[in-house]
Amino acid sequence: MVNGVGEGCARLSAVADAVLYEGYLLYPYRRSSAKNRVRWQFGVLLPRNWVEREEPVAPGLSGSADSWYQQTECLLRVRHADASVRVRVRYLQLQHKQVEAADADGGHRPVESLRTADGITRLSFEEAVPRETELVLTLEELLRGSTTAVGAPAGAEYEPLPAGAGRTVRRRREVRAVTTAVAEPLAPELYRLRVRTENSGEAPDPEAPRGAVLGQALLATHTLLAGDGIDFVSLIDPPAGLTEHVRGCRNAFTFPVLGGEPPKSGGEDGASGAFLLSAPIILPDHPQVAPESPGDLHDAAEIDEILTLRTMLLTDEEKAEARATDPRAAEIVDRADTMPPEVFARLHGTIRSLAPAPAPASGRLAWWQEGGDDGLTPTTDTVLVGGVSVGGGSRVRLCPRGRGADAQDMFLDGRSAQVAAVFHDVDGSVHLAVTVDDDPAAELHGWYGRFHYFRPDEVEPLGVADAPDPLRPPRPQAPQAPRPARPADRPEKGRSDAHA
Repeated sequence: MVNGVGEGCARLSAVADAVLYEGYLLYPYRRSSAKNRVRWQFGVLLPRNWVEREEPVAPGLSGSADSWYQQTECLLRVRHADASVRVRVRYLQLQHKQVEAADADGGHRPVESLRTADGITRLSFEEAVPRETELVLTLEELLRGSTTAVGAPAGAEYEPLPAGAGRTVRRRREVRAVTTAVAEPLAPELYRLRVRTENSGEAPDPEAPRGAVLGQALLATHTLLAGDGIDFVSLIDPPAGLTEHVRGCRNAFTFPVLGGEPPKSGGEDGASGAFLLSAPIILPDHPQVAPESPGDLHDAAEIDEILTLRTMLLTDEEKAEARATDPRAAEIVDRADTMPPEVFARLHGTIRSLAPAPAPASGRLAWWQEGGDDGLTPTTDTVLVGGVSVGGGSRVRLCPRGRGADAQDMFLDGRSAQVAAVFHDVDGSVHLAVTVDDDPAAELHGWYGRFHYFRPDEVEPLGVADAPDPLRPPRPQAPQAPRPARPADRPEKGRSDAHA
């Protein structure tokens, strides 16, 4: 591997680490919290006989459902004959931390908690150990196919506690797993790569509760790919000529995206790259950890400022319990308690780019000027789409743009929807607030003013023949607004930061 690939892979590892520990602990980071009794929700690969004890598992788009395998398929564009791919399979292995008190006869007995002579309380809890297996495969080896064991052995460690009070025992069960990587040619210099990781273990009792088999599972499973002489093609925003090949890729319980820094040139170059992250959560291409973030918070990619403030407000007793729960919880509490004001100030927000808003073509006053809001009514305003006037009550077909659209928009491609309002943004752009026709909660969303938002060039007007059933009651419309929509006025279409 050339140095550039190694350095780029290291940068992507920061995002991968955020994925690895996504949901590892949840605020308020205490063992007694109900949220921290239901953990390990992403990329969980369990023994097949346990997963399919009642019926075969149905492939999922991402890894929020338990499975016994995870499959990544992506496209490779090969630039020279001696090209190779580096595959890194990463996951957590469950580790049970048991606190044991010393008995008078020299033995030990398990306890839920133990306060030692140094004034520190130890708690029994479930931890996890990161595991990683790396493969470097040439194109020739990929065409033949390669299978490698990626499991982890059982183990136990014993740590004595001060003054002979007892010990902490950390135990791990064996995790059995294999990864198969194989490539198939599709066209000159174009290949489809499949990386499939399977839990090859067997649960002693398929009817056992989930907690009893998690020790045999791969947790937060994901795959990092780096190419030498190879470019990975974006599955979210592929070049026009590769769209059909991308549709032929079958991904199960994972979501592959391009990694590393996005190309500055954009265009076709932005649709491929030397790195790929296949994660059990939905991310955009080129996800990044915010440089202002001082450390992991593990809690569903939550906003750092909010969680840091809430952590600061925990009582001394709650902080003590969090520190006793897990070393990573202790790091979070200590970081919040000792965070310098200038570091905390950076968490409030950062403008990544700033450009002056274009002057409205209509000559209307800017939104911050008195009278700039006059005449704007979202429920009655209209906008021309393909020569057709579209406004509240209009029906449209959703066709989100490929490049620049949110990852979640692709799931609504081709669906019909009803426009609730037309919003004029402070930067001069326009967005249509819509409810999706076959969404069973559409009326409820409309009632509360929760909509999907699309630009006019992301919809197609539907004809009279497609008009809604007159016997069906109309959906609630967005309330009248006395001013144009600010960015905070409309919900985001779906944030997918790796670590906000």
